[in-house]
Amino acid sequence: MVDLTDHGPHPYVLDIEDVTLANPNFRSTLWSGTHLQLTVMSIPVGGDIGLEVHTENDQFIRLEQGQARVEMGPSPDEVTFTAEVYADWVVFVPTGTWHNIINTGDVDLKVYTLYGPPHHPHGALHPTQADAEAAEHDEH
Repeated sequence: MVDLTDHGPHPYVLDIEDVTLANPNFRSTLWSGTHLQLTVMSIPVGGDIGLEVHTENDQFIRLEQGQARVEMGPSPDEVTFTAEVYADWVVFVPTGTWHNIINTGDVDLKVYTLYGPPHHPHGALHPTQADAEAAEHDEH
């Protein structure tokens, strides 16, 4: 059984590949510090992260399993960047950039994400995308 609790801001080590692949939740927050946050995500076949923008965070996303299409742009209606990405690839999302990652493969997309500074509340756990969207709505 993998531990999906938030261990920040205390010292912590983990096998990021094992934990990312074992995570069954849409989003699990594993470590929240002052300037950095780690989450792992599982996106079902045909699903997506959801079109979003972070106005105070840069974001690093690494794919551990699957393949996806990345879409980014300056507004929700203006996609100026697209790319196909695969396991072991990374995506950098600059602050203020609208983005979405769509699972285009035939297995769950397994990713881990680093936010700088943290984006989600300490300990955030979202078993489904609907839970994540409800939490985002409650936070704003």
